[in-house]
Amino acid sequence: MLSGLTLSSEMLLVLGLTAFTLVMFTLEWVRADVVALLVLVALGITGIVPTDQLFDGFAGNAVVAIMATMILGAGLDRTGVLNTAASHILRWSDGDERRLLLVLCGITGMISAVMQNPAVTALFLPVVARISARTGLPLSRLLLPMACCIILGGTLTMVGNSPQILLNDLVLSVNRNLPSGADTIEPFSMFSIAPIGIALLLSGMAYFHWFWPKLSPSRDDERQVVTPGATASYFESTYGIEGEVVELMVPAESALIGLSIAEVEAQPDTPLILAIKVGEEARLAPPADQMLWANTVLGVLGPRERIHEWAQQQGLRVLPKTRNFGAMFNPTRAGIAEAVIPPSSRFIGQRVGELRLRKRFGVSVLAVNRGDKIWRDEIRGRLLRQGDTLVFHGAWRDLAHAAEDHDFVVVTDYPKEEERPHRLNHALAFFALSMALALLSDLPLPVALLSGAVGMMLTGVLNMDEAYRAINWKTIFIMASLIPLGWAMDSTGAAAWIAQEILIALGGVPIWALELALVVLTSLFALVMSQVGATVVMVPMAINIALAANTDPAPFALLVTLAASNNFVSASNPVISLVASPASYRQQDLIRAGLPLSAIFAVVALVMVNLIY
Repeated sequence: MLSGLTLSSEMLLVLGLTAFTLVMFTLEWVRADVVALLVLVALGITGIVPTDQLFDGFAGNAVVAIMATMILGAGLDRTGVLNTAASHILRWSDGDERRLLLVLCGITGMISAVMQNPAVTALFLPVVARISARTGLPLSRLLLPMACCIILGGTLTMVGNSPQILLNDLVLSVNRNLPSGADTIEPFSMFSIAPIGIALLLSGMAYFHWFWPKLSPSRDDERQVVTPGATASYFESTYGIEGEVVELMVPAESALIGLSIAEVEAQPDTPLILAIKVGEEARLAPPADQMLWANTVLGVLGPRERIHEWAQQQGLRVLPKTRNFGAMFNPTRAGIAEAVIPPSSRFIGQRVGELRLRKRFGVSVLAVNRGDKIWRDEIRGRLLRQGDTLVFHGAWRDLAHAAEDHDFVVVTDYPKEEERPHRLNHALAFFALSMALALLSDLPLPVALLSGAVGMMLTGVLNMDEAYRAINWKTIFIMASLIPLGWAMDSTGAAAWIAQEILIALGGVPIWALELALVVLTSLFALVMSQVGATVVMVPMAINIALAANTDPAPFALLVTLAASNNFVSASNPVISLVASPASYRQQDLIRAGLPLSAIFAVVALVMVNLIY
């Protein structure tokens, strides 16, 4: 039992930085990656972490492993594995909704064991849209169970989620600071937590199988009964996007001559301008600074009567047929799609007009949806947040190109060709090689995973540029910058001091009660800050509490790592934020379904960890 520890200036500084991180992650006044870098710099300036170790997180096993996992996931996606999965899901479910949910949750949960949770969610959103369109089931009945089981499936392996990837690095750091003669903590192997993850995933699947029909949203709402992209009525009823495409000629005497597209769109009653032709050059999504001159042709969308009225007011000539843009507006080539802003997006905190999406990618923003609010007018000045849904119009090819930057996740299932289905066998072979090396060899986990990633690149599954784009650099910087904070929590004795104070406050409670308290506290931390942040703060504390209580620290460390994923009720979990808007989930929907699952998670995790360890 620890006793007699007093707060030092270094401890106070580390605790202050931890509190700063918690507050800033909660308030979101500054980007999370910037906050993490500020903490890193503060640790270096104060000398709490030696400068020769300060940047070790960037080369740490955890960071390299997560980068390799992202590349492997991108390789599987490029070869059409997920589209194949969608076909199998439909075939195995045989039209039964409960069976469909079980198959969908089981497949996505297993895939999330070897891919990052947000990546699996993003990849399966259009897959589920396709399933919804074919079956007539609303997205609200499918997305939340899938998202929750993806979170649960991430606990199957040590690479399924960021907290597990971080755990071994934090354990090694603690081992270096253990008192002389104390037993070191053994690192966790790739599949050592698989029995726990299987129990958690099966519990979640059983929960949704039996209780989801009573918990799912029952609102008689068009957004709940029509699949995005399936019918034009969906976009009409949801966003007010209606009418047809009409071509307008700008004569020399028109009042619009000399105005830019942005100036025209700022005028009242202007229809949606989707295309422009100047001379012989035609394009979709005209940029905001495009000027209108004599004989310019505009392709606009809206009710025909309103377009005619507007054209008359502006001195425009209505052309009888869509001769100029007919091929461009063919549904097989272009159309309307929804996309969600993920937590890692560079668009967060920027205004729609600042993104220059028309000029950069050739897509137009028609509307912005945030919860129950929809904006169709003056959207150029709208400030974007995590979880916002953008309604795009553009060529499918341009939309696919824009989506490669991962700044938004396309929800709508749109026609596209798989890029490299002929490389499917190569992708599967090198993925299997990575798993085999991780399980059967003594190679470090990052080396095992990188072997498969490099193999995919050498065989043309991915090129190097695509591998770079597959890596979520925001996640990497947050993780690498916060790892030294975890080291400082342990090396300064701040974690030991907190452990001492907790044990004094709780008295002689049983070990299981200490574990439960840590699970609850970590789960609360995960609600208001990133999973990485919660893991970095809580793992050293949990280990020190276990040491002070004279018990094995391994289960304590593992429990808080698992608990960092126990967030099914808040958009602070990137998986939940990705599905909330497309399915129109309200906060009460998430709480009603997520709170019981969180309780089940805590109980199952406690029981399984103590059975195994």
